[in-house]
Amino acid sequence: QVQLVESGGGLVQAGGSLRLSCAASGRIYRFNVMSWHRQAPGKQREVIASLANSGSTNYTNPVKGRFTVSRDNAKKTVYLQMNSLEPEDTAVYYCNLSGTTTWGQGFNAWGQGIQVTVSS
Repeated sequence: QVQLVESGGGLVQAGGSLRLSCAASGRIYRFNVMSWHRQAPGKQREVIASLANSGSTNYTNPVKGRFTVSRDNAKKTVYLQMNSLEPEDTAVYYCNLSGTTTWGQGFNAWGQGIQVTVSS
């Protein structure tokens, strides 16, 4: 079983920065794609950034140029560096990881979600 634990959220003023972490545990043989999503109050969950096993990244327009996704393979941790935060970035942030376990089974795991609040 693969588990993801997020940390690093909190309250920050507009223009500030936060770094979210997503630590994976379990028998992960290979990951395919790791992505960050967020859900603002009254809105649907949306993907905002992704990191493929190849190292390629993608960002949606609202966060492009401000957010950066990276990973530390040794720590099995993926990060989301968020700069120039805006009140519109206020949301619950989720990490998602898909891949293959050491048993050869595919998995798709979600973190528990973490609150990010940006004050104006």
